[in-house]
Amino acid sequence: MLVGRSKAPQYEQPPGLPEIYALHADFVFRNLRRLGVHESNIDDAVQDTFLVVHRRLGDFEARAQITTWLFGIVLRVSQSYRRSAMRRRARLTDAPQGEVEQIPVTAVEDPSELLERREASAMLHRLLDQLDDDKRAMLVCIELEQMTVPEAAESLGLNLNTAYGRLRAARAAFNEAVARMQKQMGERAARGIQ
Repeated sequence: MLVGRSKAPQYEQPPGLPEIYALHADFVFRNLRRLGVHESNIDDAVQDTFLVVHRRLGDFEARAQITTWLFGIVLRVSQSYRRSAMRRRARLTDAPQGEVEQIPVTAVEDPSELLERREASAMLHRLLDQLDDDKRAMLVCIELEQMTVPEAAESLGLNLNTAYGRLRAARAAFNEAVARMQKQMGERAARGIQ
């Protein structure tokens, strides 16, 4: 499920909004979902993210990768959407299996492999939903977006020691969530429920 780290372009001067959107719209979309924005709000959250990018583009100093700066914006937008949903007492439900993450079909992939990938993606999102915001954001940065700890610390506005501590806590919490899910699945299997 982890995505290989790709080299982000290094900018000599700040890029424009159209270039940022073209290169990073998928990054914004998938991380808004990973950070808990409900599927029904994703399009609005993407738009709000790029409105903030437009307003703050002059603040981008190109000292770090643009994805590091952009992730900080995505994090704040996702937190705002999640707080709004909680205030409305909207119950977040699991997105339909095919909508959790846009997983493209490759020419060599058969339907069973695609189904397994989609089920794994849905399970990952259920596990991430069990973490608090801070731990969730750290895991998404490090494990899914393959940022280095210093890059994640910069995105999240943390000092480096705090980032390492939060990463350890996030991994432990994630492993506990996995263990709980495995226990529940084992109990269902023992009762004959699928």
